[in-house]
Amino acid sequence: MEFETWWLLALPLFFALGWLAARIDIKQLVTESRRLPNSYFKGLNLLLNEQPDKAIEAFIEVAKVAPETVELHFALGSLFRRRGEVERGIRMHQNLLDREDLAPEQRMAALFELAQDYLKAGLLDRAEELFSKLAGTAYEQQGLKFLLEIYEQEKDWLKAIETSRKMDAITGESSAKDIAHFYCELASAEIPHSRFDSARRFLDEALGVNRKCTRANMLLGDIAMAEGDIAGAIEIWQRIETQNPAYLSLLADKLMGAYDKVGRHAEGLQLLRGYLEVNPSLDLLMAVFQATLESEGPDAAHQLLREQLRRMPTLIGLAKLVDVQIVQAPPERQPDLELVRNLLQQHTRNLALYKCDSCGFRARQFYWHCPACHGWETYVPRRTEERELAA
Repeated sequence: MEFETWWLLALPLFFALGWLAARIDIKQLVTESRRLPNSYFKGLNLLLNEQPDKAIEAFIEVAKVAPETVELHFALGSLFRRRGEVERGIRMHQNLLDREDLAPEQRMAALFELAQDYLKAGLLDRAEELFSKLAGTAYEQQGLKFLLEIYEQEKDWLKAIETSRKMDAITGESSAKDIAHFYCELASAEIPHSRFDSARRFLDEALGVNRKCTRANMLLGDIAMAEGDIAGAIEIWQRIETQNPAYLSLLADKLMGAYDKVGRHAEGLQLLRGYLEVNPSLDLLMAVFQATLESEGPDAAHQLLREQLRRMPTLIGLAKLVDVQIVQAPPERQPDLELVRNLLQQHTRNLALYKCDSCGFRARQFYWHCPACHGWETYVPRRTEERELAA
């Protein structure tokens, strides 16, 4: 009985407190709405009526007459950048930075946004300067990512290495694979000028960072070949089998050429056949086919293709088989075989591409650095057709 009486006394009290709170919220809402200029409500109305361009102009008027609307400044500046109106975005964010009453955290946010504006506009020097000022702030990690993007565009690989290591220290993650490629880029710039000692130092650094960097050994083999050390080049390239044998297909022609130069064609062909047996690939097959055709003739090359097609049936391999048959066929049959070959080549044009695992971009040549998503080592050294067969 006492419990029910308590509730009878408490319920009116709770109702009164709720009514009072609602009255205060409504009063505050009305007060704040009266402070906003008419342009604000006009902008909202235009947005609701799907007139975004006119709405933006209305909100700009709000920003002019009500400078305390900092968040609106940020929203408009980011919107301009996304729409490609970079100059307007720069002006909006610069106006924020010029304000003396801006809170420290808002100032850093405005600096970060302005740096992105400059990057979007292609003003890399200005963007780099502003992103560098974010060190030690809440935006440092994001700033480092943008700095890395800038250094990759500028091909400033030493700064890219330094920036990647700073990011690793903050995130606890490892950028070893990317850093190894940065060193490979440095080496690649030295090789055409015959600065082989400098290139080797960079490649040793790459392997020190990532022992599985196949690209570094590919380049070390190229240096050995350029210096006339053919046996040394063969030995270096063979190391890739222990790193990642899938990349041997990218070296098949170079390896065969090196063995030919030292008069060891049969040994080179035997080595490639062994690679093909363990790690079949279209590129490796084409290299073995060509070497077999040159040394053993069309019959042996024909037999090789038939065996590999049974093992790995591909249209690309079939087109090459028809090529051999055209050579062996009597003249009256050649036009028909040529027609079949041309049809196969049309269908295999898109099957002979390499594909980025990160963004799906396809290309006729193999890339270490995807030209679309800018990821490093995102291409697998396998043609599209053989990857689809393996899936």
